[in-house]
Amino acid sequence: MVKNSHLARIVVYQNVGFLAVIILCYLNELLQLPSLIFSDHPFNFLYRRPTLEMLLFLAVWLLVSNSTRRLLKQVRQLEDFLRVCSWCRRIDYKGEWMPLEEFMEQGFDTPTTHGICPECLRQKKEAIERERRARQSEPATG
Repeated sequence: MVKNSHLARIVVYQNVGFLAVIILCYLNELLQLPSLIFSDHPFNFLYRRPTLEMLLFLAVWLLVSNSTRRLLKQVRQLEDFLRVCSWCRRIDYKGEWMPLEEFMEQGFDTPTTHGICPECLRQKKEAIERERRARQSEPATG
């Protein structure tokens, strides 16, 4: 939850920043702020140039916003990876290390059972057969 609120805050700050830039630029062009501040000359309202700039800012805003959303989605995905112990294969779930079976029951409400995949079965049969041949080829001591 905390991670998502930080990521959401990034998007909000980005959007507020773009809106502030757009508003300031638009007001600057419409009101000609430098001439208002530094001179007494009357001014005419100009709409074409500030409108074009606003549209360009909006286009950049959409591009940046889309790329930010994609990047934040990837960050969320990477943060959601499960950590698995390389030695005992326990899983870190909400700060607690637990066996896979317990994780499946708690995390997904899924009971588990054990079996053997075809590849492991083939490897085990081959290992048993090699062991049997090795025992048969050994000379009997006794």
